[in-house]
Amino acid sequence: MQIILFNKPFNVLCQFTDPGGRATLADYISIPNVYAAGRLDYDSEGLLVLTDNGRIQQRIADPRAKLAKTYWVQVEGVPIAAALEQLASGVLLRDGWTRPATVKQIEPPPVWPRTPPIRERRLIPTSWLAIILTEGRNRQIRRMTAAVGLPTLRLIRSAIGPWQLGDLQPGEWLAGTVPTDWLARRR
Repeated sequence: MQIILFNKPFNVLCQFTDPGGRATLADYISIPNVYAAGRLDYDSEGLLVLTDNGRIQQRIADPRAKLAKTYWVQVEGVPIAAALEQLASGVLLRDGWTRPATVKQIEPPPVWPRTPPIRERRLIPTSWLAIILTEGRNRQIRRMTAAVGLPTLRLIRSAIGPWQLGDLQPGEWLAGTVPTDWLARRR
């Protein structure tokens, strides 16, 4: 069983081919028969777990497993307490209420410069949030922060369950392991 921890750069697809010629996982990873366990949007960055084991892939990707995923989110503006509380308790989106999340404002995390850089507005400050979700709807964090008046400027996944981004730089990967106790758990 192989586990690959990959720091997906901005504007890279979470698949190995693209008829449109965009950057894909194949531009960074040449290990055969591994596939992304879950997805990360094209314009998001950070930790992606790949594996050659279908059971592990399904467990990571299945929203019913409620596997915690941690994100560092740079937003436009400074959040007020009510916005943070709303993000934590659940936000009504077009596809229903989100599950409760763990949300807190944080100091800027130790991240790499993004190419291209985020748009900066001279008179509008930015803030960083740490958000932990146990579901994974399409563009969920971006939709949640927009719903409370804090548009997302940059989104970096820093952890998936027991796996951490650590010191991996964009485009770097390393072989990981599945914790024994995690393998033994069943839904």
